[in-house]
Amino acid sequence: MIEASTQHRQEATAGKDDQPNPADSFEVMLITGMSGAGRTHAADALEDMGWYVVDNLPPKLLIPLVDMMTSSGSKVHKLAAVIDVRSRSYFDDLSEVISHLDDLGVKTRILFLDANNEVLIKRYESVRRPHPLQHGNRLIDGILEERSLLANLKERADLVIDTSSLSIHQLSTKLYESMLGSGPSTVSVHIFSFGFKYGIPIDADFVADVRFLPNPYWVPSLRELTGLDQPVSDYVLSSKGAQEFLDAYQKAISIAIEGYAQEDKHYVTIAIGCTGGQHRSVAMSNALAQRLRSQGLSVTVSARELHRHLRQS
Repeated sequence: MIEASTQHRQEATAGKDDQPNPADSFEVMLITGMSGAGRTHAADALEDMGWYVVDNLPPKLLIPLVDMMTSSGSKVHKLAAVIDVRSRSYFDDLSEVISHLDDLGVKTRILFLDANNEVLIKRYESVRRPHPLQHGNRLIDGILEERSLLANLKERADLVIDTSSLSIHQLSTKLYESMLGSGPSTVSVHIFSFGFKYGIPIDADFVADVRFLPNPYWVPSLRELTGLDQPVSDYVLSSKGAQEFLDAYQKAISIAIEGYAQEDKHYVTIAIGCTGGQHRSVAMSNALAQRLRSQGLSVTVSARELHRHLRQS
């Protein structure tokens, strides 16, 4: 199967040396390590970072999967595969697979999760499940066999994390730091505007009320416009208190995001509301987003009520 996939790749790229190889921008992260050391939690964290995660995949299936994902039109650029040691053929298969991925020009990294034997025993006893290599023997026998089988793989790993003293949240934070860096830059922010008369959102971490600002609705030339239009934006942002509010709110949000990054919360939703969600909240949402982006944060913006304006137009 591996040889067929490699041949297919070579045939597909024959005569196209001047064309970029999709595999060049494709990344594979192999998540492996000791059972009970946190592979599942690591996979969840990588999925939150935008990786396509496959759990308990037989190593040989990686090649056709990568071949499919690097085909023209694929939107997947990062694949994380949790590789579980269940048989002694694991090493031969995985070594061959990694070699073929290298031949394809795919960037491949190995994440190895480890923990000391005492911690692993306590974790298995708490969930009351046998070790996959226990085979009716003592729990420690399965752990020691697995540790022996994984010794060479641990040596070639790009990143080794010992989770003995880590909580699942600390493990996630450590992965974010290793993959994306530390601090507020690991937090993604979404800001959306809304109208209070249509209900207060229940999915926001912060809700701001900007109904203290003059309402453009009462200005005839602005009534039919929205906060996306420059005249409305200028009117709202030049109103008394608008800039002072943005200064104070930006500071408060920045302090919170700094703390969220340390507490393994990497997604923050901010709702900004006015009466109808057409003018003030829209303009202020975009202004706040611009300020936060200037701090290096990843920010997306949406407007919950603008479809009402479009429907009426």
